Amino acid sequence: MINYDEILSPRAKAMRPSGIRKFFDMAAEMPHCISLGVGEPDFKTPWEIRDAAIERLEQGKTKYTANAGMLELRQEITRYLKRRLNLDYQADQITVTVGGSEAIDLTIRALIQPGDEVIIPEPCFVCYEPLTSLTGGVPVHVETKEEDGFRLTADELKAAISPRTKLLILPYPNNPTGGFMRKADLEAIADIIRGTNIMILSDEIYSELSYGSEPFTSIASLPGMAEHTIVVNGFSKSYAMTGWRLGYAAGPLPLIKVMTKIHQSGIMSAPTISQYAAITALRDCDDSIEQMKNEYNRRRRLLVNRLNHIGLTCFEPEGAFYVFPSIRSTGLTSQEFCERLLKEKEVAVIPGDAFGACGEGYIRISYAYSVAHLETALDRIEEMVKEIKAEKKA
Repeated sequence: MINYDEILSPRAKAMRPSGIRKFFDMAAEMPHCISLGVGEPDFKTPWEIRDAAIERLEQGKTKYTANAGMLELRQEITRYLKRRLNLDYQADQITVTVGGSEAIDLTIRALIQPGDEVIIPEPCFVCYEPLTSLTGGVPVHVETKEEDGFRLTADELKAAISPRTKLLILPYPNNPTGGFMRKADLEAIADIIRGTNIMILSDEIYSELSYGSEPFTSIASLPGMAEHTIVVNGFSKSYAMTGWRLGYAAGPLPLIKVMTKIHQSGIMSAPTISQYAAITALRDCDDSIEQMKNEYNRRRRLLVNRLNHIGLTCFEPEGAFYVFPSIRSTGLTSQEFCERLLKEKEVAVIPGDAFGACGEGYIRISYAYSVAHLETALDRIEEMVKEIKAEKKA
């Protein structure tokens, strides 16, 4: 018999499973559970986008596209990046991917050799570390702090850089914290990176969802930083197109060419119908972005106010669609709190330590759900917190 334990790649075996999916799968088996665990917009994809896809299907436009994506789409992406983010790219500096996640994977695989170090601010999305480790790279974790708004500071970055540093992950607006890097914060980071060979993977999938007084700034727009930066973005969050699986990377031509070769061998091309739909999204749906953003902002204020009232202190997130309240006052670990909330109150949220060890003591709640769902879930959370307090007094 084959000993699969011996023939499987040790790096692949060592990959940590997603802590998000664990609670999502548990919730799926509970018919009355309110799940606030997955970062998926509850809005339907705007009708104009769906209609464009239907029209292309009826026309039989279902063949392969160019590996890097349809030229028309890549040109539209360059116009979008200029219009919304003040970024200057040519179509050959864009590669269209199967979601933003593939763009992240391509960036890491194109850059990282065994022993290269990748700086990863945490808490953060769950994919950066395992993808780094799979290439033989060395994840260098940097703990961001609530008192800093979970931003990466220049001092923290300086302390993490070594002669082996190859890549900095810049995941802002941040999942899970909702942390947001202002222009001044990014300029301090840029001052450190300029004059080095360190690249930046700027994961901007939530760039359209910012709520503070200052608009989102891409670090690639700062002087001298485009040559250091791969911008990763996509259509899932801003256009409610999660299942369409479409993202892209924009960056220096030599790097994009290598990323496209990897994509060519592993994927060939992103879904054709999704590409046609994305063209319409970029041309006609800026209004839909604003409508969804305004609704998310309403939910954000509701959650922050109510959680603080309940006694789960919550800093005010300025981006994405998550809150990251502290549950330390309950005396439970993040895992204990989430498991008890799921089993006793049938509400699913994600433990903070799923996003890095420094997330212990927090939970992530997504507000990509209706106000009715959020209010019911908050009532149940409040019930459990009151029960925990009563148990402590008994």
